[in-house]
Amino acid sequence: MDRRVRRAPDAEWVLMYRLGLSRARIAELVRAEPATVGYHLVIARRQDPGLEPAHEAATVTRAGPSPTALARMEEIITWITGEGRLPRDRSEDKGERSMARWLSERRREAADATLDPVYRDGLSRVPGWEGNPRAAADEARWHDRFAQLVDFRAEGNDWPRHHDYASEQEHALGVWIHTQRYKHRRGDLDPVRVRLLDDAVPGWRTGRTGLPRRFRTVGPLKMRVYRK
Repeated sequence: MDRRVRRAPDAEWVLMYRLGLSRARIAELVRAEPATVGYHLVIARRQDPGLEPAHEAATVTRAGPSPTALARMEEIITWITGEGRLPRDRSEDKGERSMARWLSERRREAADATLDPVYRDGLSRVPGWEGNPRAAADEARWHDRFAQLVDFRAEGNDWPRHHDYASEQEHALGVWIHTQRYKHRRGDLDPVRVRLLDDAVPGWRTGRTGLPRRFRTVGPLKMRVYRK
């Protein structure tokens, strides 16, 4: 995987997406996590409303999946048929996790109406492969909130608070990051999300480490004054 620190959105990845390549294909070519590429694309779409239409237009005009890609689909369908279940993204088996990510990308494309008809027809042999639409929407919301937090910190702000906040934006981000910390302490936060947070916003696990705002230092004796 490419360990270089990339400023989001990465221009090369955005160009590849504009030319019709999927998030999974970009991740495969640049040897990055699909979730990392997805984070860059979330920011790029927010900055350029014309990016998504350009991607969709390029997707329509470009050739369909390669023989290698179709072979991968058949491999996954065969596995699902043999196991009698869908692959799990938290499996201990690396190959199963890879298949789960592949299916996740196809679900995202189906939700965005960009799924190649060849994939659609092939996967129609797998009942329920599209999974839970609510889960897909939750995933998209997570990445959007993540991108907002990165922007918030890049603007020079301290960690957002979920109480005693200065704006509704800070409140929303404060509640969100508080939830991520809670899930991480319980061991319930997806490892991929942990890595994304670690890479993009170091220090998120602890947040503010100074005195609460209700304590202020005043006068030469540096007395602490409690502010209700």
